[in-house]
Amino acid sequence: MILRIATCRPLPEPDGDEDLLLKALQSAGINAQMVAWHDPAEWQRPAATVIRSTWDYIYDLEAFTRWATAVAVTSAMWNPLKVILGNLHKRYLIELAAHGVPVTPTLLLERGESVDIHAQCAVRGWRDVVIKPAVGAGSFETHRIAATSADADAVCRRLLAERDVLVQPYLDSVEHHGERALVWIDGEFTHAVRKSPRFAGGVESVSEALPIAPAERAVGEAALAAVGALGQDLLYARVDVAPDAAGQPVVMELELVEPSLFLLQHPTAMRRLVAGIARRLQRLR
Repeated sequence: MILRIATCRPLPEPDGDEDLLLKALQSAGINAQMVAWHDPAEWQRPAATVIRSTWDYIYDLEAFTRWATAVAVTSAMWNPLKVILGNLHKRYLIELAAHGVPVTPTLLLERGESVDIHAQCAVRGWRDVVIKPAVGAGSFETHRIAATSADADAVCRRLLAERDVLVQPYLDSVEHHGERALVWIDGEFTHAVRKSPRFAGGVESVSEALPIAPAERAVGEAALAAVGALGQDLLYARVDVAPDAAGQPVVMELELVEPSLFLLQHPTAMRRLVAGIARRLQRLR
């Protein structure tokens, strides 16, 4: 049975997981092929599909949504379509907060909206903010700016002309503790890595594999439960957290579509991912 691994070509940046995953799948006897999601000729016939590095979907969300929906009609897809569609827009942070999950305070601005960003930040007590698209990947158009600066207003206006926008307070903890990416593989968290702050044009820097603190694990599990992902045959996930001003972990992002899983840092996670894929393929036979 052929397994398609959905990607994009060209990749906007190298995928550290790609070669490792392909080799591990082939060693397990799985015929896995990297296929660009936006190449119609490659999607004419059904085949089980794992979404991995479709990082350019942010430039044409409607086309990506149509593609994923069409593939899911004829093929098994992991993660499942419902999970994918619910995670494309970062309004899920607002939904997580409504379910009582601790998240980075988030102001969601809708495309075309006219807003006094200085006043909005002042009433919230935000002095240093992160402004980024509500549909984004990597560090695309992610900016750290003083809330009272003219740049904050200019960046908001420019982005809002084309897309929905998130404004969040900058968490100082990412400078010393770092943002922790908690990796979930087929039923459990396997490891974490420390990520340095990354903004538009920056390069991602990550640590070796780290243990997951109990408080971080609890927040990660609460986030997955709140969006109903745990009942959706979830193959992979990543929950990015950082301490708030009180030192308690809060969700910065919940990645269920195409997150890097930092498999190089933790071979056990790789083996668990391959085993999870193999088990799902066996169920299809």
